[in-house]
Amino acid sequence: MIGCVIAMDREAELLLSSMEIEKTQHICGKTVYFGNAFGHEIVLVYSKEGKVNAAAGTCAVLQAGADRILNFGVAGGLHKNTEIGKLYLIDKAVQYDFDLQQLSGKEVGTLPDEAENFLPLFCPPSLGLPRRALGTGDRFNDSPADHELLLHLGCDIREMEGGAIAEVCKYAGVPFTSVKAISDVYGSGSTTEQFRKNCALALQNLGSELKTILDALE
Repeated sequence: MIGCVIAMDREAELLLSSMEIEKTQHICGKTVYFGNAFGHEIVLVYSKEGKVNAAAGTCAVLQAGADRILNFGVAGGLHKNTEIGKLYLIDKAVQYDFDLQQLSGKEVGTLPDEAENFLPLFCPPSLGLPRRALGTGDRFNDSPADHELLLHLGCDIREMEGGAIAEVCKYAGVPFTSVKAISDVYGSGSTTEQFRKNCALALQNLGSELKTILDALE
């Protein structure tokens, strides 16, 4: 069963609108939807934004019986090799606001008991989307300092959930796949204004590929 952890209601509606919902349950403080879509058994949680919400949502769908996790939604590009409206498959993720450098001497984002700061994601071989590296942190801003850090780490895209989902999935031993549609690109004006202008386009493009994405996970 595919467990979908989705941050925003507009993102979740892309799949919920195509689901035959059989029941709902409240797990880990989240509403979990059980049903079928595009011929696949789905359990979906609308987690809301942020790493703790994403982690709780992931725990909820795992407890509900999911054996693989999918996260999809809009995100921000960090440089010119990320295009507005385009979809990217995330091959690795780092939490750029996790910092134990002064204690461990390890690179920003390196979690306890990890040697590397990026965690790998599962990239279905049949899904032919371009691959990019994701930076996750609990902030949405135009901070030059954050941007410099993200580029230093080697990130292409930033958002607020994927790195936390990757961490929970590593603990649980289940594969995690993430697909992001770009709503804004750093350096092209206010990310807030870009997001408001381009979110609908990013969601439309994502929605048109949902069946293909789900098929690739089976």
